[in-house]
Amino acid sequence: MTDQALEVTSGVDTHGETHHAAVIDRIGRHLADREFPATGSGYRQLLAWIGSFGTVTAVGVEGTGAYGAELARTLRRAGLKVVEVDRPDRKTRRMKGKSDPIDAYAAAEAVVSGRATGTPKTRDGIVEAVRTLRVVRRSAVKSRTQAVNQARQLLVTAPERLRAQFRGLPVAALAKACARLRPGADLADPEQAAKAALRRLGRRVLALTEEIDGLEAELTALTTQAASELLALKGVGSDVAGQLLATAGDNPGRLNSEAAFAHLCGVAPIPASSGRRDRHRLNRGGDRAANHALHTIVLSRMRWDERTRAYVERRTTEGLAKKDIMRCLKRHVAREVYRVLMRSIRTTDTSHDTTQSDLTEAA
Repeated sequence: MTDQALEVTSGVDTHGETHHAAVIDRIGRHLADREFPATGSGYRQLLAWIGSFGTVTAVGVEGTGAYGAELARTLRRAGLKVVEVDRPDRKTRRMKGKSDPIDAYAAAEAVVSGRATGTPKTRDGIVEAVRTLRVVRRSAVKSRTQAVNQARQLLVTAPERLRAQFRGLPVAALAKACARLRPGADLADPEQAAKAALRRLGRRVLALTEEIDGLEAELTALTTQAASELLALKGVGSDVAGQLLATAGDNPGRLNSEAAFAHLCGVAPIPASSGRRDRHRLNRGGDRAANHALHTIVLSRMRWDERTRAYVERRTTEGLAKKDIMRCLKRHVAREVYRVLMRSIRTTDTSHDTTQSDLTEAA
């Protein structure tokens, strides 16, 4: 019979079609491992299976932002503690090998040893909606840029009679002019083929522009609803705010300090001291998209904000290089953004509690 007083920890190696789970006890002994389908019924089977070994203290899941996203939500709804686990490094894999059971046991061991402590994003609120729409917007912007570049490249080699019609036109006017072209029936003629190609590219650019404008309106409304105070900061637009929200997640409380948020955004200096030499180096890790968002804020403030410009002048007089000044400013902006995010989540929690109490009184 199963000893229900036994405390166990599980680890899951996630994949697109299957998940491999393993269970260990609190001193690291391997108990069992098993593969489950990555479906709703498979998640329920996995949950029941790991619970059959005793009291589950935590579940370490690889890929909570990808293949393990729905599994993490299922485990969290069941009341289990979910810990985000990074895949083993190359040195560990060279020494111990690579297989699904090995990775599952490694995930469980990382939780028991304390190496893995990260709280995954819940991915069940308005911020997840913002992230989803941003994926589509980003691909639309890239496609539009590609189409514009292709049109300009075709015009470089097109006949002069065709090139003269578009010389000096900005992007919007170029797209409209290309969309109005009327190629002849003989596409064996290079000029007519160029007209046909440019017309298709022009129509593509116009369609993508309309799509991007619609997404911009939707994202602005969502980011305003999620964190209107964030949009009120200098240098923060809907695109930057959306990226910072997506980086923090629907539960930014998982970041226990502003230093943790700065490290997540890659703006916390990394110690690189040795002997009597005390120094720090640039942090090249973290979420690079969030780092770029902070960089955008700093660039905007360096141009338009008087306090920031005064700070840059003072630090330049002290002999600090521009790139070092920008690192300092990005660290300051990360601190400011974190405080706004924490206030926003507290406001959301308060409104949620108020709504629940109102519903209880009405009942």
